[in-house]
Amino acid sequence: MNSKTIILKTDEEIELMRHSNRLVGMTLGELSKHIKPGVTTLQLDKIAEEFIRDHGAIPTFLGYGGFPNSICASVNEQVVHGIPNNLPLKEGDIVSIDCGTCLQGYCGDSAYTFCVGEVKAEVRRLLDVTREALYKGIEQACQDKRIGDIASAIQTYCESHGYSVVRELVGHGIGRNMHEAPEVPNYGRRGTGPLLKNGMCIAIEPMINMGSKNVVFENDGWTVRTKDRKPSAHFEHTVAIRNGKAEILSTFEFIQETSNN
Repeated sequence: MNSKTIILKTDEEIELMRHSNRLVGMTLGELSKHIKPGVTTLQLDKIAEEFIRDHGAIPTFLGYGGFPNSICASVNEQVVHGIPNNLPLKEGDIVSIDCGTCLQGYCGDSAYTFCVGEVKAEVRRLLDVTREALYKGIEQACQDKRIGDIASAIQTYCESHGYSVVRELVGHGIGRNMHEAPEVPNYGRRGTGPLLKNGMCIAIEPMINMGSKNVVFENDGWTVRTKDRKPSAHFEHTVAIRNGKAEILSTFEFIQETSNN
């Protein structure tokens, strides 16, 4: 099958994806209990892997394209794909945790940017706007709209607040594979791109910078950071287009139960 072929899911498949995505939400909720000054992202990675395996699933990031860990942990100016390490998180840091699972053959994928202790108001505002932009994009994920409608909604909202949208990295289709067609950019024009149809499952994930949109790919082959080293935020939900509109399969409810994020 052509890698650009968009695979529509049945109701049964969407239900299986809901279970996998709910587990991602539970994992992020578990991690939120431990995110505080002094903890390392490698410790968080170990907690995540054990939690996912204890629930009968596989961490999809581990070994994906050679990635060495079960979560991506991106701190402050790191945009995405940060490799967990032994550096303790500090008061005032932010950390984006991106997590994926495979349960009963179907993938879940979600990300959330957490505050470590007390964070500057201007940084917290970046997080708030990025999270709000995610839902602005989801509102556009309706049958007979187009990918560009999602992208434009996210871009317009973030730029209206003075932030910039990363161009090099995008959301994606998801199903039996973590990355499927179509690509879902966070910038673009309304009315352009692939047509949205019932049964499409996509991961929408704004990656928004406080400063310039320009990014640098680090020498580790994974980590992407802002060129100006200003903070970046990242939030992601997996959604299914069902009965004409977006149904969110992942969840932040477990995070909200356990933290001040």
